[in-house]
Amino acid sequence: MSRRLIVLEGLDGSGKATQTGLLCQALEQRNVSLRRVSFPDYQEESSALVKMYLNGELGGHPGEVNAFAASSFYAVDRFASYVRHWRQDYQNGRLIVADRYTTSNMVYQMTKLPKSQWDAYLDWVCDFEYNKMELPAPDAVFYLDMPLSISQRLLQERYAGDEAKKDMHEKDTDFLAACRESALYCVQKLGWTLISCARGGQIKSVEEIHAEIMASEIIKGM
Repeated sequence: MSRRLIVLEGLDGSGKATQTGLLCQALEQRNVSLRRVSFPDYQEESSALVKMYLNGELGGHPGEVNAFAASSFYAVDRFASYVRHWRQDYQNGRLIVADRYTTSNMVYQMTKLPKSQWDAYLDWVCDFEYNKMELPAPDAVFYLDMPLSISQRLLQERYAGDEAKKDMHEKDTDFLAACRESALYCVQKLGWTLISCARGGQIKSVEEIHAEIMASEIIKGM
């Protein structure tokens, strides 16, 4: 099967950017023509509502902005990025490797809803982004599963202990714990590839995590 859109997903502090970079480097060494993208696209004006939301300007807690409203903020940013920057590459068959995608709405927004509504939300967000907005659906998703205690430590190191630098999601550990639950639900429901980033309470090395991604049948077949 020809793969044209691969997504690396995970909670804040799970090492997505690092692993996305290593994956792109490895595929380029195989002469795979690709383009790397990342969401939200904070360098573009299209992320304005996302920034307002994460800065707490629309509500001081993630739950104060309902799942559908928040999902639309991120979807619009993706739409702008797709149309302006990578649609032509995708349509020409070039591989797109994304650090986050629609999958992040599934992880971060679905958890705001009762579990009885999770399947309906997944149907809604897929229809909204892939059908109505005509964004491409991913061919494969890798979920980097990092224990919350470790990811929070890594975030502390990233921000040199300055809590003020964390966005609304990163500050709320209860919310992030719920997001991990929704992510693991998506792994089972949608067939994402789970990459465990820790063993026995200790983080695996960057190289070991990368090797597990490269060893997947999805990547070996490229």
